[in-house]
Amino acid sequence: MKNIFTSSVLTLSLALVFTACGDTKSKKAETVSEEAVASKTKMLDIEKPQLTFGFIKLTDMAPLAIAKEKGFFEEEGLFVSVEAQSNWKNVLDRVIDGQLDGSHMLAGQPIAAGAGFGRQAELVTPFSMDLNGNGITVSNDVWSKMKPNVPADSDGKPIHPIKADALKPVITSYKNEGKPFKMGMVFPVSTHNYELRYWLAAAGIHPGMYTADNVQGQIDAEVLLSVTPPPQMPATLESGTIYGYCVGEPWNQQAVFKGIGVPVTTNYDIWKNNPEKVFVMTKQFVEQNPNTAIAVTKALIRAGKWLDEPSNRAEAVDILSMSQYVGAPKEVLANSMTGTFEFEKGDKREMPDFNVFYKYNATYPFYSDGIWFLTQMRRWGQIPESKSSDWYASTIKDIYRPDIWKKAADLLVAEGQIPAADVPDTDGYKAVTSDFIDGTSYDAKDPIGYINSFSIGNKDKK
Repeated sequence: MKNIFTSSVLTLSLALVFTACGDTKSKKAETVSEEAVASKTKMLDIEKPQLTFGFIKLTDMAPLAIAKEKGFFEEEGLFVSVEAQSNWKNVLDRVIDGQLDGSHMLAGQPIAAGAGFGRQAELVTPFSMDLNGNGITVSNDVWSKMKPNVPADSDGKPIHPIKADALKPVITSYKNEGKPFKMGMVFPVSTHNYELRYWLAAAGIHPGMYTADNVQGQIDAEVLLSVTPPPQMPATLESGTIYGYCVGEPWNQQAVFKGIGVPVTTNYDIWKNNPEKVFVMTKQFVEQNPNTAIAVTKALIRAGKWLDEPSNRAEAVDILSMSQYVGAPKEVLANSMTGTFEFEKGDKREMPDFNVFYKYNATYPFYSDGIWFLTQMRRWGQIPESKSSDWYASTIKDIYRPDIWKKAADLLVAEGQIPAADVPDTDGYKAVTSDFIDGTSYDAKDPIGYINSFSIGNKDKK
């Protein structure tokens, strides 16, 4: 018995020794691997290594979370704090005032700040954070009234995309009962405001106009649009304050999980592969810290590439579910982040491009994307006076900075982090597209022609 015990102890001791050796080798291999990755990075002379960035609790803040959690910022010599903000106005004010060095921001915010609507400042966008990612959700009661107007397939499921034509008789019935039809969007210059307006107007529903003296955007409105911060959307819908909303994820899927609403369309169907959020810094910050701006952009491009590897999406969901980031349940985040989207409860459909962070040159700040926002600001009266075509081009070139993106991308190509084929050969303008829910053609080099093509909204002389 003693021999058996001695033999067992000896065997266990040897096993521990070999395991320890194996752990040492494994750790050594990990260290070598990390050093190999770090050694590929061409370190810039960073002017400001300690940085604080802001974000709103939405899925599309993911590049910031990933750049931090996967060490991409640190490999560029940057030590970044990422802080959640309460609302989009707070984000804008804190960047302008220098309390934040940069932030996840609505694409329309830096554009409006340079174009004369709202608080004015010189802001720049060197990086586009994502494509698509939004949805329009209505209450269960509104959906029950819309659904009979929606064509169905042989299995009885609604045929997508669902146009606002199905909502029009519902709005009329509310009007006949003396009740205004109210919907929420996240900010006056948000993509959500313009997408919701586009969707409604494409069906002949007037979403209201802005003027220089009236910034509520409800003049002649058949639907009253108002601002609600994204995380508050489901509760505001549930309380009956609004009957529907346009917002980013996870707040459409949250309505499905809570059983309080039904998403009826996504912005992929309103404008296929549309730009959504951007990363913004002040012009002064970029001029004083040019290498820092390039290094930040490098880390974010890498994060976008990492995110668009399908095998990484589950880990991305784990990271985003952390309380310091989006903080939503994993199953809610996974509903859209892993290539699906749920409309009615149980009607989950494949949508591989609902969230795009890198494909289709998603990270490149195209002038044509920015000009689209300017056309919508003019269409709805946020820009109250006519502008020349040249004004649209010159205004956006002060705000969108593909030159910074290009410097960052060229360094990543030299380091072997991204392929050269991922750097677009472009003048900053995408090709003319008609990938909109109403089939209207958009040519960014003819912004006035585009504005005039709509039956609802301002018209300008060429």
